[in-house]
Amino acid sequence: MKISYNWLKQYLKIDLPSTEIADILTDLGLEVEAIETYQSVKGGLQGVVVGEVVHCEKHPDADRLSITKVNIGATELLPIVCGAPNVAAGQKVAVATIGTTLFDGEGKPFEIKKGKIRGQESHGMICAEDELGLGASHDGIMVLDAKWAVGTPCAEVFQIENDEVFEIGLTPNRADAMSHLGVARDLRARLLLKNNNLELISPSASTFRVDKRTLKIDIAVQDDKLVPRYCGLTISGITVKPSPAWLQNRLSAIGISPKNNIVDVTNYILHAFGQPLHAFDASKIHGKIVVRKAKAKETIITLDDLERKLHEDDLVIADDKNALCIAGVLGGKDSGVNAETTTLFLESAYFNPVSIRKTAKRQALSTDASFRFERGIDPNITEYALKRAALLIKEVAGGEITSDLIDLYPKKIEDFSVFLNFEKTFRLIGQELPKEAIKNILASLDIKVNSMSDAGLGLTIPSYRVDVQREVDVIEEILRVYGYNAIQFSKKVHATMSRIGRTDEHHIQQITANQLTALGFNEMMNNSLTSPQYAALSSLLKPENQVTILNPLSQDLAAMRQSLLFSGLEAVAFNCNRKNQDLQLFEFGKTYHKLLSGYEENKHLSLFLTGQQSAEHWNRTSEEVTFFQLKGIVMTLFERLGITKLETKPLTTDVFSEGIALVYNNDVIAELGVVKKKIAKAFDIKQEVLYADLNWSAMAKAVSPKIRIVEPSKFPEVRRDLALLIPANMTFETLYQNARMAEKSLLQDITLFDVYEGDKLPEGSKSYALRFTLQDPQKTLTDVQIEKIMGKIQKQLETNCEAQLRS
Repeated sequence: MKISYNWLKQYLKIDLPSTEIADILTDLGLEVEAIETYQSVKGGLQGVVVGEVVHCEKHPDADRLSITKVNIGATELLPIVCGAPNVAAGQKVAVATIGTTLFDGEGKPFEIKKGKIRGQESHGMICAEDELGLGASHDGIMVLDAKWAVGTPCAEVFQIENDEVFEIGLTPNRADAMSHLGVARDLRARLLLKNNNLELISPSASTFRVDKRTLKIDIAVQDDKLVPRYCGLTISGITVKPSPAWLQNRLSAIGISPKNNIVDVTNYILHAFGQPLHAFDASKIHGKIVVRKAKAKETIITLDDLERKLHEDDLVIADDKNALCIAGVLGGKDSGVNAETTTLFLESAYFNPVSIRKTAKRQALSTDASFRFERGIDPNITEYALKRAALLIKEVAGGEITSDLIDLYPKKIEDFSVFLNFEKTFRLIGQELPKEAIKNILASLDIKVNSMSDAGLGLTIPSYRVDVQREVDVIEEILRVYGYNAIQFSKKVHATMSRIGRTDEHHIQQITANQLTALGFNEMMNNSLTSPQYAALSSLLKPENQVTILNPLSQDLAAMRQSLLFSGLEAVAFNCNRKNQDLQLFEFGKTYHKLLSGYEENKHLSLFLTGQQSAEHWNRTSEEVTFFQLKGIVMTLFERLGITKLETKPLTTDVFSEGIALVYNNDVIAELGVVKKKIAKAFDIKQEVLYADLNWSAMAKAVSPKIRIVEPSKFPEVRRDLALLIPANMTFETLYQNARMAEKSLLQDITLFDVYEGDKLPEGSKSYALRFTLQDPQKTLTDVQIEKIMGKIQKQLETNCEAQLRS
């Protein structure tokens, strides 16, 4: 948002440096991001002065040139060669002296230099209006009024405005500061604390009078909940023309291009007071004004020349025939003001913020009006702003007010009450402030003090402060104006050491994140808002279980995610599209579900692997990531957290082409596998993606609080291998569990070091080579003990797993 310093000075009599004002506004929460210099004429006509042509004669070597001598108040007359046909002795003219920088029609600078033209010296330039940026004519030089003294800077002659403009990064909650008056109010509140007894000057509307009652247009509002207040009046006999220079300068300074005097007045009022207005050509209104919802399949051509289809919940301003404009958002082309307009219907209204916000989103429009309406404007300034606009229009366009001001305000929006407790105020601020200072701050913010006791203040908050609804909001306002930097703080830091247990969720998350980053993973954070269309990619996601957003920013962010998979795939696709294809990503996040019993949130940890296992290198061959790599990472993580005795089960879903589930105490603690190509293709991912979904709540319950420390054994370990012929559908997990059942104390480890499947084996069979590691921490194992243990393991595998020892 742009705020003009000169404009601010209309409401506050201040003359502080702009940098100091910027610091104050930033301290108040209105962060000044930049200060720009504005000049109504680029360059400010610096170096251009009033001169008098003392002598003028034709150039001897050029028919179209004249040699002049010009008095600019210097000791000597300036010789200037001029090509204008209308130059003559005795004229007062605008002279650009040597060294002056002017700007051409494209804004490019050029410097006036001493030179020779056809052999005659020229020490300056007598200027036409286009050369000074004062107009488009190049028919001849500008001839000035004879009253101007020689040497007078032309910046004074043409009243060039120099301004400084604050670029403010306005936060969405500060609807009250979306105008010059609102910013001036905040600025005054801070300056009052510095004993600057400033008055907030608000232009009067007391001279508003109805000239004659010859053009009344009735108004009907169909739903006063959507339109709590609506005002209107007519003005007749106006002349649409360019605005006066002061009005154009005000708007140009804040980046708004002047259009005509009527539109410029409505823009001026909007940026002065924060009240959007709209002017209709009254001759194009058929019957009365009706504020209603759009009809089914109703369309309107808006001011941007687009035909827009209206939604049945869109609010429109209409007459007895058609919609005239989209209420609070954008005007209609057919009812707009043009050069032939002589009568106006001028509206000022307060619309329901939610209704305007939804309409603006549906129509993909963001205008100065909708920006303010959807955040909430002051409902009690509506009539005043309309009167000020009417008076300004009479001033700049002529005409007469030809109807009473109709004000439909059936149910007044009341101010609201808050009790401010002193003790709580001082506790939250961290310092006791003078109570008189608190009262003065509140008064300067239009917050009325109704009562005062030792305990606190009874307050009435003006209805336009939509962001100040609670006691804590009032405390924030006090602190904001008093100044965060003015609060004293101790050089001591008092802290309490909190005990964090091994099973504390934050501690577990920290361990998990450290483990994954050590394995080469990068953490990501995705938006919990996602596209509702993703529910169609998996039958596991039910559309009826989606938590949808009432007022989504876009359809791509219209629902809360039911799975971390799809937001993770968006991140994978984003990176792959930028040639970053070797990825190891993890995310802690929540999923959201709407169930019959209510809303539910579940925390998950997701892992994504894709691309190559390692970067290309001259001394090694890089391989693609595999399912077993992902499984190993998950199992290593669980081992780090002390989660053991996991059961592996095959997993069949429409998410994984192949996958498994890890079960702990009958709870599925993790699901992992290869994402189906159909799902990856939906995100335009052409490479294989591995995904693991870990149920964080189940993980946190399963974490073992015990830490087992084991001294390395002094006695040797023994390894024995078995080559087994097993059924083709037999898994290593089954073999592993059965071997463990056969020997629980001395069997330390089991590894699979060879797999063979080929035509040399019986049909329906495969060969696994297993290595068993045995160790007794108390003594050296004997051959007899080793053979006995291996015999038990072999028998267990033959009985329960249909294993045969290969010869």
